[in-house]
Amino acid sequence: MIFCVEDDSSIRELMVYTLKASDFEACGLPDGKAFWEALKETKPEMIILDIMLPGEDGISILKRLKSSPETEEIPVIMATAKSSEFDKVIGLDSGADDYLSKPFGMMEMISRVKAVLRRTTPKRKSKEIKCGEITIDEGRHVVIVKDKKANLTLKEYELLKILAENPGQVYTREMLLTYVWGLDFIGETRTVDVHIGTLRTKLYECGDMIKTVRGVGYKMEG
Repeated sequence: MIFCVEDDSSIRELMVYTLKASDFEACGLPDGKAFWEALKETKPEMIILDIMLPGEDGISILKRLKSSPETEEIPVIMATAKSSEFDKVIGLDSGADDYLSKPFGMMEMISRVKAVLRRTTPKRKSKEIKCGEITIDEGRHVVIVKDKKANLTLKEYELLKILAENPGQVYTREMLLTYVWGLDFIGETRTVDVHIGTLRTKLYECGDMIKTVRGVGYKMEG
């Protein structure tokens, strides 16, 4: 679960929507009061925290989080005004793990979230996804087909991971574009077809596990 503490409702809703579209659980909160109430019920995996909030500001919330043994290890990304170097320094000095300068793009946010989670969860067990004779080692970011390594690009890897995690589920080209390339990607669904084609080739004899659903999109057969 990722908490997005942001008082602007339109920005908050877009942040939550983008995180959910990228396979994260997310909850939007308008201010410090709502945040502390939510924290009583759920300990989030990460917090994206705006500095400029009504009532208690983001720096004060951050300092309280980092001073408590129960919450000090929760990674925090601070959202700061683009021109405010002072806020960035204060945030990082107070224990923030990263920051986003407003206005920020949604895919920049996703990139920073993933980077911070990689840095702050080194002890997390490596997860393996198995589908037929394909094994995806998420910890090492490696794909093995039978006993051979498949050398995939990042986009090919993300496509395979989505399909292999849910064998039998049909994904439209639009869904795959959103999940892998992001909501603000400017391009055609043909991009998905091209990457699926190269992915099939790189999966050796298991490439035909990726099935085309005519007129819709793709699915993985286990």
